[in-house]
Amino acid sequence: MKKFLAGLVICVLMTITATAQSVEPTFEKQDDLVKATYYHDNGMVKEVGYFKDDKLHDKWIRYNEEGKIKVVALYNKGVKEGKWYMVGEESVKEVTYKSNKVVDVKEVDAADLSFI
Repeated sequence: MKKFLAGLVICVLMTITATAQSVEPTFEKQDDLVKATYYHDNGMVKEVGYFKDDKLHDKWIRYNEEGKIKVVALYNKGVKEGKWYMVGEESVKEVTYKSNKVVDVKEVDAADLSFI
């Protein structure tokens, strides 16, 4: 009986430890960019984007824990530029940035995410 309880405790502790571990991000060199992929604790991709000269660059996409797109963002060497999309349950906000400043905000059709 003691061996059974000891084994049960060890199994429970291993399960808790395994589920509590977070997935380490990955980095992949692609020409003059570094592709970064970050993960949720459940193993699903959390965010994918690029660095150039150690600054956020080009398109970054953020996902929720179920894998649905939540944010699509554009950077130019660390500066927010262009159209960003914030995807909600019922709507999508299109926010236009120029040199880190918001210049326009509007709602776009959530049914068609092909622009992302």
